[in-house]
Amino acid sequence: MAASRNSLPTDLFQRVGAFVAARIAPGATVHLGLSGGRDSIVLLDLLSRLPLAGRLAAIHVNHGLSPRADDWADFCRATCARLAVPLTVVPVVVDRSTGQGLEAAARAARYAAFADCAGTGGTLLLAQHRGDQAETVLFNLLRGSGVAGAAGMRGERENHGLRLLRPLLGTARAEIDAYAQARGLAWIDDESNEDTRLSRNFLRHRILPELNERFPGAEAALVRAAGHFAEAGELLDALAEVDWQRVADGDAARLPQLRELAPARLRNLLRWRLQQLGWQPPAANRLDEFVRQLLDAAPDRHPELQLPAGRMRLSRARLRWLPGG
Repeated sequence: MAASRNSLPTDLFQRVGAFVAARIAPGATVHLGLSGGRDSIVLLDLLSRLPLAGRLAAIHVNHGLSPRADDWADFCRATCARLAVPLTVVPVVVDRSTGQGLEAAARAARYAAFADCAGTGGTLLLAQHRGDQAETVLFNLLRGSGVAGAAGMRGERENHGLRLLRPLLGTARAEIDAYAQARGLAWIDDESNEDTRLSRNFLRHRILPELNERFPGAEAALVRAAGHFAEAGELLDALAEVDWQRVADGDAARLPQLRELAPARLRNLLRWRLQQLGWQPPAANRLDEFVRQLLDAAPDRHPELQLPAGRMRLSRARLRWLPGG
């Protein structure tokens, strides 16, 4: 919890102010995802000191997973009332039956609530910091993610029509701690963040400290690597756009031109196309098999890949994306 008011670090305030000024138009409304934890409380305090009066609003998602969940919502209400920042509290039901795990299911419910509140084209600020980025990169690498996953989180990105900004993504945990102490801020501690049965908590509390002890600067190195992967991802996206111009026939793709691409390049194009449609790309082994079928299919065969958002299907020498499953 909060503490003495030391001399206030001004550099963090200036950096966040410059980040916001460069990305948010004058007069635009901005929303903050407010959990009530230290990081989001620090970001709330920083934003409340910027010239955003009447344009800043907060969203607290109540997952109902902790017996203290309602107390956390009340804490966020009191904190926002003190700063004159409007707050919307959104209760959600986390679907545990999806098979994606509790962490991922809670995240999906949270982002759906953010999108509903902020609206299409809205801007949402989130409080992830450099340590979160290092944790995300390591987690994704251990899952066998490709270039996009290894790039971690972006400082700015679109998510189903919602613009996400992360002003603290390059900020170390220690600097956030120093700001919170200097400002005398209070926050809530989620007991689930200490549960190392959860994968991200295991990495945060057990693995990353060991890595940083054995390899000083490991956290910063992971973040730098994320930047390199992000740059590689941009180049792959640019290549996919070039390839799409060669193969496209309206919303479909011509099979003869697809077969002119090397398998790796074809996989890259298909991933890019799915991302453009807002569809979740399949696991690598499923995509590999579908590419093999596309390259080898006889004229009377119609390979099809079923995805949650729809189907990729070959018919009459055209590959089509058919929404709705």
